[in-house]
Amino acid sequence: MNSISVNQFRDNLKSYIEKTTNEHDPLKVTRRAGEGIIVKSTDDWFREQETLHVLQSSNLMQQIVDSMNTHIDNKYYKPTQEQ
Repeated sequence: MNSISVNQFRDNLKSYIEKTTNEHDPLKVTRRAGEGIIVKSTDDWFREQETLHVLQSSNLMQQIVDSMNTHIDNKYYKPTQEQ
């Protein structure tokens, strides 16, 4: 993750937003005191929120485990040739 100053970010706002959105690489914007923010694309933020939701749901995680076990045991659905 690249890190830049607030002044650099402000002076080149459009190009940094385009780069962050297109490359899906978050950008750390820092102030003189060292405090900062992370800039990331909306799509990336929503994707991470969805992942966190799944990871925090014991029911969804159990479904994933069950599905993996079905696959490992070779008991998954196999379509016929006609299908």
